[in-house]
Amino acid sequence: MSHHHKDYAGAKLGMWLFLFTELLLFGGLFILYAVYLARYPHEFAAAGSKLNWVMGSANTVVLLTSSLCAAMAVTAVQRGEQRRVVQLIGATILCAAGFMTIKYFEWSAKIGHGIYPGSEHLKAGPPGESVFFSLYYMTTGIHGLHVLIGAALLTWIGVKVKSGQVNASDYALLENGALYWHLVDLIWIFIFPLYYLVL
Repeated sequence: MSHHHKDYAGAKLGMWLFLFTELLLFGGLFILYAVYLARYPHEFAAAGSKLNWVMGSANTVVLLTSSLCAAMAVTAVQRGEQRRVVQLIGATILCAAGFMTIKYFEWSAKIGHGIYPGSEHLKAGPPGESVFFSLYYMTTGIHGLHVLIGAALLTWIGVKVKSGQVNASDYALLENGALYWHLVDLIWIFIFPLYYLVL
């Protein structure tokens, strides 16, 4: 096995192990959600109906598009299309910005209506609703942080592509960056129905 191939396999394994720890983090949040959903099914349904599913759907489309761009960037780097790779990474980052903008408006609207953890509005309502929104803010907040980290990571990788450090013969970094991005997308695919479409 060549030295380069060993490095590549090591980078890949490291990334998968890291992604596994991320899945454990979100898996824990989803288990917590399931436990409380079983305890407060009606309150969860009532609270979920207060979320804007149109914004949630828009964000789902934005993230799926960004994942497609990230996957296309990996294909482009394998073909040695440097300019196209930079454009596709740029498009992915633009989608991340779009996602965070929608999230900002969504959170602002909720907070404006007095719906946030510890608010008087939630204290006055049924306890299940308060639990739902605490989990909602925690889960979407941690996910949003991952979106920002992913965008920063892809920006850094984009610079390396532009300088030629990431190229057709050495693209493990871009592949790992895209993998991380796909995970962020996958987690949202779980968050969206759990919170926005809860019945």
